Amino acid sequence: MIQALSMIASKNSDAVTEAESEDYVTFVVEGQMFGIPVVSVQDILIPERIAPISLAPPEVKGAINLRMRLGLPKHGSDECMGVTVEHRNEPYTLQVDEIGDVISLSRDLYEEVPGTLDPVWRKFALGVFRLDSRLMVVLDVTQLLNLGKD
Repeated sequence: MIQALSMIASKNSDAVTEAESEDYVTFVVEGQMFGIPVVSVQDILIPERIAPISLAPPEVKGAINLRMRLGLPKHGSDECMGVTVEHRNEPYTLQVDEIGDVISLSRDLYEEVPGTLDPVWRKFALGVFRLDSRLMVVLDVTQLLNLGKD
């Protein structure tokens, strides 16, 4: 999987040199595009590969339900994906609505979190990139996974 991510990233990075850019794995939750630096992503999972947790409530599928953590309603479908990241030497899989692409973005385009961003999303954002058709929020995985410390 990482090899596939690397191949996609290298195709997208021709226009911007490595020193000036960073590669992000993108995904969508409730219509909002998010990105995590590709170096932080260990795997992309499909629902069959997410291991269940015994006696867990239905919204916990062995993964961190990103929709719930962001205060969003339950997804209307079981068609979801997972993005696995590492936090404190432990793997966590974030359940997302849709996986996007790996994109290379110039660091010059990075902006601070705007005050107009939804307050819940702002709490878990490092910054944003204004892309042609949408805003990509750079997810602060450390803050998101600070479970029980909000």
